[in-house]
Order: sequence, then C-alpha cells, then structure tokens
Amino acid sequence: MEEDCKNKKFMREAIRLSCENVENGGGPFGAVIVKDDKIIATGVNSVTRDNDPTAHAEINAIRKASSLLGDFNLSDCVIFSSCEPCPMCLAAIYWARIPRICYGNSKQDAARINFDDAFFYDELMRLPDQRMVETSQLLSDEAGKAFDLWMAYDGKTAY
Repeated sequence: MEEDCKNKKFMREAIRLSCENVENGGGPFGAVIVKDDKIIATGVNSVTRDNDPTAHAEINAIRKASSLLGDFNLSDCVIFSSCEPCPMCLAAIYWARIPRICYGNSKQDAARINFDDAFFYDELMRLPDQRMVETSQLLSDEAGKAFDLWMAYDGKTAY
C-alpha cells in the first residue's frame, strides 16, 4: 500500500505538469523521473515552444536526469508519464535502461485527442523499402570505417 501511495504521488506530479503545460500553451504531456523515491527530473512537451519534434516530456526528462546524474544509464530510476510513451519516447526509455514505466492516459486516449501514434507503430514494422520515408543505403564500405575504429578503440564506453 505504501508503494502504491508513492506511485500515485509521482503520477500526480506528472499529471500536474501536463495540465500546467497546457495552460502555458504546450502539449498535454508531463513526465517525472524518480530515483530512490525522489523526483530527480521533470519534463513537459515543448515541441512547439522549442520547434523541436523530439522535445517530448519523456525525452526532456531523460535529458535532465542524465545530465544531473552524469550518466546515460538510468537503470536505477522509474519514469512516470502522464501518457503512454510514443514509439520515440519508448525507445529512449529503453536506451536509458529505465526498467519501469508508469503512465496515466493510454495511447488510445491520446488518439481520441488527435495524438495518434498508430501510424508510427505501423510504419516501424515495415521493411525500409516499404516505408513512407524514402530510405537508401549509400557508401556503406566507407561508413564502415567508423565501426572498425570503434571496435579497435580501447577507450570506448560501451552502451
């Protein structure tokens, strides 16, 4: 029961941020990242304010948490989002190694207010030559040099 109460507290903060962001002219999305039962970073959707299509609440919160902690690995954190993460945010959560996501609104709820991610989910399942965005591979032999350098580099930080 105590864990549930803490979760509700963090989710309520993500929801509060999402409502506040709408009142300030932004999108209806908020997120908080929690470590050791404390909020360490928050984010709101700032796509239109920043003219940045990647500035979703979860991405903004991950950027802040990583910067604050000095680490890209957030495996000891939990993310609370006012809405089920879109494919981009979900991928970022996986890259950040966050092991737990709690969300309020579902992707179906988001679709009802014209934030429909179904297209992206469907598009990502297609083979590259079947996607709407034209895709072609160029100079793979030259591009491979960077990968060879990476594999040979002793000072790399694996991620």
